[in-house]
Amino acid sequence: MAEPVLSPLGKALVTTFGLGHMRPASGTWGSMPTVALAGGLIFLGVRPEGSGPAMSAAYHGALLAVLVVFSWACVAFGSAAEAHFGKKDPGSVVADETAGQAIPLMALPAGATNGLPHLLFALALAFVAFRVCDIAKLWPANGLQRHGGGWGILLDDLAAGVQALVIVQVVLRAM
Repeated sequence: MAEPVLSPLGKALVTTFGLGHMRPASGTWGSMPTVALAGGLIFLGVRPEGSGPAMSAAYHGALLAVLVVFSWACVAFGSAAEAHFGKKDPGSVVADETAGQAIPLMALPAGATNGLPHLLFALALAFVAFRVCDIAKLWPANGLQRHGGGWGILLDDLAAGVQALVIVQVVLRAM
């Protein structure tokens, strides 16, 4: 059976348009577009809460689209990416970080977006919490990489996203 071939579209998506090739810390680079998108939307008045139903829906829809598209890219092109880069869960594949980072950003409390200092703290907290959880691979994330292909690439980052969501909620609501 022939190895799957990574198409140009697949390569663009799994590397988050080339960010996965940036060194060091390609996963960190892969997380940044989602944080930048959330910050940009909030700066423009499109907030997760407190800006009206249409704006809230637009914010959540944009982050859900990132989560879905980049999760799909991992699953659809993951096996081909592993064959192309010659290893399991290659560092150049950062679509999993792009997708996972959306999870803690989707549920920012309204108070976290009131004023630039609060917003910057909330975005930084979501970013750092996700990166720490992704790197630490706490249970159950540590066992999820055993799955083959794209699912093995993706699932641990989705778990890290949920773990980061909990941290972000606890910290921001305690403030």
